[in-house]
Amino acid sequence: MKKVAKLSFFYSMLGLFFGAFYREFTKINGFTGKTVLSGVHPHILVLGAIFFLIVLLLEKSFELSKNKNFNKFFITYNIGLLLSFIMMAIRGCIEVLKLEISTMIDSSISGMAGLGHIIMTIAYILFFIILLNRINVADNNKIK
Repeated sequence: MKKVAKLSFFYSMLGLFFGAFYREFTKINGFTGKTVLSGVHPHILVLGAIFFLIVLLLEKSFELSKNKNFNKFFITYNIGLLLSFIMMAIRGCIEVLKLEISTMIDSSISGMAGLGHIIMTIAYILFFIILLNRINVADNNKIK
């Protein structure tokens, strides 16, 4: 449980950092338009900090970590999440700086972001399989 709580704290701090980074980076560069960078802060807070606080509550109730696949979920989700955030931040910085990038680099950024989302989707499926398994275990223990 401590690992999940610490990770939630990490994502809270990362989200707050990116909120401040967005504000200062756009101000320094005189940027007033729309940018993907504005979405990094709330994405990190919701998909990182808040999600893992919910996982922490579910761990307390259903002992999710007792499932043999919990570590697979934990690692997979974090890889997908970090990859998605990094690509959002890169895309946003490119927009703020008004950099001209090649179609190949643009496609690579989109592809890596898509890969991050696919990895997270796999992790979500794994998470719900784990959750349903642990709910069944809890229900079976109540019956006995």
